Amino acid sequence: MDILEITVQHNVFKLAQVFTISRGSRTQADVLTVTLRKGDYVGQGECVPYARYGETLESVTEQIKSLPANFDRTTLQSLLPAGAARNAVDCAYWDLDAKLAGKPVWELAGLITPKPEITAYTLSLDTSEKMQEQAAKNAFRPLLKTKLGGGDEDIARIKAVRKGAPDAKIIVDANEGWTPELYEKLAPVLVDLGVAMVEQPFPAGADDVLLGLERVLPVCADESCHDSASLPSLHGKYDMVNIKLDKTGGLTEALALKEAAVAQGFQVMVGCMVGSSLAMAPAVLVAQGVALVDLDGPLLLGEDRDSPLQFDAQGVHPATPDLWG
Repeated sequence: MDILEITVQHNVFKLAQVFTISRGSRTQADVLTVTLRKGDYVGQGECVPYARYGETLESVTEQIKSLPANFDRTTLQSLLPAGAARNAVDCAYWDLDAKLAGKPVWELAGLITPKPEITAYTLSLDTSEKMQEQAAKNAFRPLLKTKLGGGDEDIARIKAVRKGAPDAKIIVDANEGWTPELYEKLAPVLVDLGVAMVEQPFPAGADDVLLGLERVLPVCADESCHDSASLPSLHGKYDMVNIKLDKTGGLTEALALKEAAVAQGFQVMVGCMVGSSLAMAPAVLVAQGVALVDLDGPLLLGEDRDSPLQFDAQGVHPATPDLWG
């Protein structure tokens, strides 16, 4: 199908509060919005370039602008590598095709009718006192995700979060900040505190240590899992994989990764970068029926897209056509 116009726009969304992980802090979400236009029909997608993967706003924009005038979703998979650029274009293409067909994306993709899914809410890395305050403020949420920094103080942080939110299910994200010794020290304590899982405790290039560890606290691959090609190297190390569209390079590969991961015995988590409702909308389709959902990006923003996703006690709802899909 001929694409008459591809445009890329840098958008900035202010965060509701400073958001901190082990790699640093931010006060805004910088995203790229891709618009594909054919006649009167327009499709949009969003991506968040991530420095951890060597991406910048400029480099991802150049990747998108390098695309030829004539391609489809299938050829797109080989035109761009898995990553933020392909994600925005792939999701915009699904949106455009849905509008051209007059059918929702989930129907075009052969998926079940989507429903709301309970999502985690992420607590920013801070002192144990501040994290207890965050937890207490969000204690009504059924699932909390806690960023950790890598150190003995992580125990104090989790104890504080548990005190602030005694009834919430808790998962933690180490962002590659632990050592094997720290895992062996922290894991039993976290299990006793009711923590259900830790995300990416060790650096992606040094996770072979998981082969020799007793995983008393289940481990989820994030930075170690990008697309379907990642799966063979994860066996024996991880119990779960975190699917993020900015890693897979879009909805197309995310759905393929989900199917392959389940077939190979992994549990599935669907996560996100800090972006707007437009970025979360296609991920909600991938999140249907998975073990854990972490699509709280819009909840961390102080401003969002027009026609944003709905979040309530049922979780994050599928997008309306005014937003995407």
